Amino acid sequence: MRKPGKSSLRLFFTGVGIPSLFEYPPMPVKKLTDLDLSGKRVFIRADLNVPQDEAGNITEDTRIKASLPSIRYALDQGAAVMVTSHLGRPTEGRVGAEDSLSPIAVRLSQLLQKPVRLLQDWVAGGFTVALGEVVLLENCRCNVGEKKNSEALSKKMAALCDVYVNDAFGTAHRAEATTHGIARFAPLACAGILMGAEIDALSRALRNPKRPLAAIVGGAKVSSKLTILKSLAEKVDQLIVGGGIANTFLLASGKRIGESLAEPDLVKEAHAIMDMMRARGAEVPLPIDVVVADEVSSLARANKIAVENVAPHDRILDVGPKSAAHLAQIVAHAGTIVWNGPVGVFEYAQFAGGTKMLASAIAHSEAFSIAGGGDTLAAIAKFNIAADIGYISTGGGAFLEFLEGKPLPAIEALEARFPA
Repeated sequence: MRKPGKSSLRLFFTGVGIPSLFEYPPMPVKKLTDLDLSGKRVFIRADLNVPQDEAGNITEDTRIKASLPSIRYALDQGAAVMVTSHLGRPTEGRVGAEDSLSPIAVRLSQLLQKPVRLLQDWVAGGFTVALGEVVLLENCRCNVGEKKNSEALSKKMAALCDVYVNDAFGTAHRAEATTHGIARFAPLACAGILMGAEIDALSRALRNPKRPLAAIVGGAKVSSKLTILKSLAEKVDQLIVGGGIANTFLLASGKRIGESLAEPDLVKEAHAIMDMMRARGAEVPLPIDVVVADEVSSLARANKIAVENVAPHDRILDVGPKSAAHLAQIVAHAGTIVWNGPVGVFEYAQFAGGTKMLASAIAHSEAFSIAGGGDTLAAIAKFNIAADIGYISTGGGAFLEFLEGKPLPAIEALEARFPA
């Protein structure tokens, strides 16, 4: 039986109840659900950047489905709704066939069960949208000035609407015309239902967490997540590291790691992070046993050994069962869990045990859990625990930058408009 509250944050898919889920001060932004949209022109910046095959068929539509609550809310309120998004990496000033949102318009129409027109050359206006209608505005990154956050472009887009809605958390770390500039000039600017849920979940996890706060950071390189590790080391009670990152920390603790992926030049940084944690009475629990092989492949023979027994040609590809059990205990006693990255090469069955046990522990924990990042989402899907994660971030880069403690320009723009 699913424990009460484990998937409560998934209410963003229904579009109800989000503001009342949290008993702590959220970031001060106006929410879409705070507004009366009747008779209003509503401009929604969504994240509809979905993968497609070579024929242009959408292969995975989670982001489109995640955008539906805000769109439906605006339609149900009697608004005239305009939606735009980026897709891929187009060249500004032209719309190639591969850049067009045409397939997204078709899928959006199917999901909403109503026609969705795709409008080209929309920045200058000159088009009409009826109340209760939704139109899709062609790939916003094809507009000249989008990436550079052009003030002139932002003002033109702001003139198209009465209410600007940012529902694209995945682009919140970018200051672009449709994510930042337009929010400055639109008559009203607010966070959409998905964006609001992301803001609330991240605030809950890192700004006012229930203790103990455990963070899991996996990945190949310390260098790619050094800022995240340092930021979390100032906040968390347990900092679990995995993958190549853990190997660098093992080196820093004086252990032999054979031919394992690691960054010896960052041993001092790993030392500093462990010292920072110890000074706060916190911990970086390192593996006591590991799973090793002589190659990374589906045919590799996996050996479970104590960490002291790693041989010169061994590659550490997962934590061992004792280490996994210890990490599972940490998770079981946590009040809040932040998860970014697997602890082993989980893509291969013989090196998936650590990540699988950790995933199971998170799923069964009573803690509030938030997960994000491509490999993390792949692990969640592989082990079928999505329904038991408190909140799964759609953010990618924005999620990582929030963990790093960086300000997110799109959210700052909304904060600047609060309460106006």
